[in-house]
Amino acid sequence: MLKHSELPQGLYLVPTPIGNLKDITYRAVEILRQADLILAEDTRVSKTLLNHYQVDTPVETNHQHNEHKRLNSHIKRILQGETIALITDAGTPAISDPGFLLVRQAIKDHIRVECLPGPTSIIPALAASGLPADRFFMEGFLPRKKGRKKRLEEVGTRSVTTILMESPFRLIKTLEQLAHHCGSQRPACVCREISKIHEEHVRGSLDNLIETFSQRPTIKGEIVIVIHGNNTTEKHS
Repeated sequence: MLKHSELPQGLYLVPTPIGNLKDITYRAVEILRQADLILAEDTRVSKTLLNHYQVDTPVETNHQHNEHKRLNSHIKRILQGETIALITDAGTPAISDPGFLLVRQAIKDHIRVECLPGPTSIIPALAASGLPADRFFMEGFLPRKKGRKKRLEEVGTRSVTTILMESPFRLIKTLEQLAHHCGSQRPACVCREISKIHEEHVRGSLDNLIETFSQRPTIKGEIVIVIHGNNTTEKHS
């Protein structure tokens, strides 16, 4: 295990499990134990993981509502010689999660920034979809209203595989909109609850996926949608 003196001063982005608590590296646990401070998106969520691995490092919150306010104080602590580990509720910090502002400022101030490899829903969803993975576009969450139609049109014409993240409450609506802009027979895959007990990957045309999920009384869990690129001549339905 690393001794505190062997952990270089700086900012460490530490990916945390998106489901199974075992999906974390030995090195990630070491850094969490040896850091001077852990910044967590929600300390209540992180407590389960930290207690499981007997991490007693002090923890403070860093989320979208306070990251601007606390940014300078975190940078100051690192510049004074401390080491900070940044985690989110699940997955890799700064990827559709808080962290970008802190990383950007740390780089501006010539602070060492290191991101550990680890859990993310994007790559498992892409790999398990069976769709082309040599080139892909990470779309993330679509806008709720303004700009949504334009982004959907871009997905429809994009030639490479696209990865979307979506709420279970908006899944069917989004699939219907994708079918309109991409064509109802465009191959896609809905990945749900990755790394959790009820993990599943439902593959088929967008029409098939709409039919499948419309028959379910409830849809739960984190969802990733993977959509084949536009390399067909099908007209949009």
